[in-house]
Amino acid sequence: MCNKMRFLFRLWPVFFYLLLSGSASVATVATSEDGDEPVSTTPTAYIPWGQATSAAPEPMSASGVVQWKHTIFPGKKSSQYSLVRLDGRNAMAVHATSSASMLRQQVRVEAADLRQIRFSWKVPALIEAADLTQRDLGDSPVRIVLAFEGDRSKFSAKNAMLSELAHALTGEPLPYATLMYVWCNNREPGSVIVNPRTDRIRKLVMESGTRNLGQWMDYERDIRADFEKAFGEAPGALVAVGIMTDSDNTQSTTHAWYGPVKLLPASQVAGALPKQ
Repeated sequence: MCNKMRFLFRLWPVFFYLLLSGSASVATVATSEDGDEPVSTTPTAYIPWGQATSAAPEPMSASGVVQWKHTIFPGKKSSQYSLVRLDGRNAMAVHATSSASMLRQQVRVEAADLRQIRFSWKVPALIEAADLTQRDLGDSPVRIVLAFEGDRSKFSAKNAMLSELAHALTGEPLPYATLMYVWCNNREPGSVIVNPRTDRIRKLVMESGTRNLGQWMDYERDIRADFEKAFGEAPGALVAVGIMTDSDNTQSTTHAWYGPVKLLPASQVAGALPKQ
């Protein structure tokens, strides 16, 4: 037991990257990027999902729009998030200086109801030293993060211990599986990168290299198909969605913009944007 606990506490500084759910702190969304037109600097940002039809950030309403929370990691400097108007779009500007934090939203979409997710981002430059395959260099200018339920009895001994640590520190276990959409420096689009710390986090590369830097990139993805490609099994319920820009491992500075993230109901899947 002593060896087990030593192993758990040796891992705790990296554990918080593995969670979308849990009792992390909520902080203020920070000031906007230079050159952007600020929309809001309120403590939380809002975004529609599910049955909502608007694609723009909007305040909490009776229609079921829920709030994003700024999740900060113990011992880590926070990235700065703020709502802005850029290129005629509502966007979330993010600036990271040797920092890591995320905006997350708890949701509940049963496996049978999973459809498409629509998102966009604009990245002006890559993080030169970043390498998503290496645990000590695994930074990314943009990430869309999806967390899923599943059968934790299938966890390896290591993942079971990480889940136990998660429950002890936050009151909630490690998500069964976490799928990230990322921009990678050198892996081909469509590649799947298994997180070097746990195979319960896998990244699907949307863009690679410098080709599409400096322009808005719009995506519509089939959540079920992408999960099955990444994990080789059917997904469970989707329980959280997040966006994350981090530069703490490489001790560098990066910034990017995210368009609104939207989970599409079945009625809006027809006529979807082409996949990239």
